[in-house]
Amino acid sequence: MAFTDRLHNRGSISTGYDIDNSLKFEIDNSESIVTTNQAAGNQKTWTWSGWLKRTELDGTQAFFGAGGTYIRFVSGDTLNVQQSGTSLTTNQVFRDTSAWYHVVWILDTTQSTEADRSRIYINGSQITSFSSATYPSQNADLDVGGLGSSSNWLQLGRWYAGGRRYSGYIAEVHYLNGTVAAPTEFGEYDEDSGIWIPKEYTGGGYGTQGYYYKFDNASNLGEDSSGEGHDANSLNNVTSANQATDTPTNNFSTFNVLHPYSSASNNNPTFTEGATRFTTILPGYWEAAVASMGITSGKWYFEAQPGTSTSHITSIGYGDESDIHDWGQVTADTNGFPGEGGTNSIGYLGSDTSSSYGNIHLGTGSTSNVNANYTISNIVGVAIDADNGYVYFARDNTYVNSGDPGSGASGTGGYTFQDTTTPRTGTVFPAVGGYYHTAATVININFGGYTTISISSAETDANGYGTFEYAPPSGYYALCTKNLARFG
Repeated sequence: MAFTDRLHNRGSISTGYDIDNSLKFEIDNSESIVTTNQAAGNQKTWTWSGWLKRTELDGTQAFFGAGGTYIRFVSGDTLNVQQSGTSLTTNQVFRDTSAWYHVVWILDTTQSTEADRSRIYINGSQITSFSSATYPSQNADLDVGGLGSSSNWLQLGRWYAGGRRYSGYIAEVHYLNGTVAAPTEFGEYDEDSGIWIPKEYTGGGYGTQGYYYKFDNASNLGEDSSGEGHDANSLNNVTSANQATDTPTNNFSTFNVLHPYSSASNNNPTFTEGATRFTTILPGYWEAAVASMGITSGKWYFEAQPGTSTSHITSIGYGDESDIHDWGQVTADTNGFPGEGGTNSIGYLGSDTSSSYGNIHLGTGSTSNVNANYTISNIVGVAIDADNGYVYFARDNTYVNSGDPGSGASGTGGYTFQDTTTPRTGTVFPAVGGYYHTAATVININFGGYTTISISSAETDANGYGTFEYAPPSGYYALCTKNLARFG
């Protein structure tokens, strides 16, 4: 299998080794983890290994470093590693926000060959093509191992000066101070698919500074699981709310940040909070977003909620491939949202601007008034039965139109995937739309892996996946790769 195929680990492979948690970082929230209390360590040799899933692109985003030594994505979405004035910048770009990347950076200035002193591996393969490359001098001391001043403290989610922050998920982080460990100690190629997958690291060599972050302890997300006791001692704006179950061994859907839609050219919505929050940006226009994972079969459940009570008009539902394309072709005040702008989508509309909302747009120019308007205080549940061709909507766990998601082929109270003249074709994508009325519209979504919707009950699907406010209907599942492997 070609390297470009192996690159995209979407967590769909069962490895026998499960990573249960990741940590969500957000630029806007200034979230980071800082280690300030370790003794000085080895400044010549070390290994950093971690899994990353990006949620915002472009700009400079450092996810690990100390002093002038750090790993970061830079403008154009290439990867740059920097150490004491020398650096490597890849030609390869990293723009797949639906996939997990495994990054290993090995620094060993004791090597006689300069190219061996700084090595980058992505999903098990060494990067050798660089737009620029300079290497550290032999036996140089690098500041990443030299704690003792605040500028050299170990950082996760930013660089030492506090800026150039990272947005995305990070999982399974090992920092080995004084030890070189090959990428094959952290991952392997699946023998059937050829996809690079995680495996348990059983070695040691963490040294006086090293750590292993699993992010599994919600009360101490900087806990070191290496056995060395090197817990981080400064969690900046990181709380239990940052813990996620979206991981390299079970990848959950988020919004697809690469394909936003707007009825205004070059004015697309923004995505934050681990690509689970959608915000419109241009008054007088509809903007829309779709999930990073599509549906062709099976039964699936997700939740959504308006994120602001200021004059929102929202649509929550789905669209197929043909309708989604149409959403980006319309103009101001026209219908670029789920349920309109095409014939093969359905959207449940709610608003705090008028109590007359609370209707289902059927993609055919017709509506079904269910007299169940929703506002910021309500959670909308969406149950998609792709096997029988129906979608069901709930407001705070009460299904509108007397819907029964368990009714199967009869589709009791459900809405059919197609109108009377145009059969649905292609893949269905969960989707939302928002109209910027007098203020920006915000919609929070929950596919189960991470959300900012306040969850009090922590319900899961029958497989134990996802975290929802309300239990998915019987036979319906969270949209994640372990479920898709079985039911999708």
